[in-house]
Amino acid sequence: MISTVGCDPSSGGDREANSALWRITLVRMRCHQPTKDYVARRSTEGKTKTEIMRCLKRYIARDLRPP
Repeated sequence: MISTVGCDPSSGGDREANSALWRITLVRMRCHQPTKDYVARRSTEGKTKTEIMRCLKRYIARDLRPP
């Protein structure tokens, strides 16, 4: 059974790009202070780490995508 709620929109895309995006997200969660603050705020809202990472990956992907 596949859940469509919270599905990663680019899960069928480029594996290397998804892997790089995942690494960027992890590094930012550990080292980038504004991202650490965001993670703390979302955690207090009751979001799981997986949900927070999903939001961050979308934000980073939009930031990296050329116009």
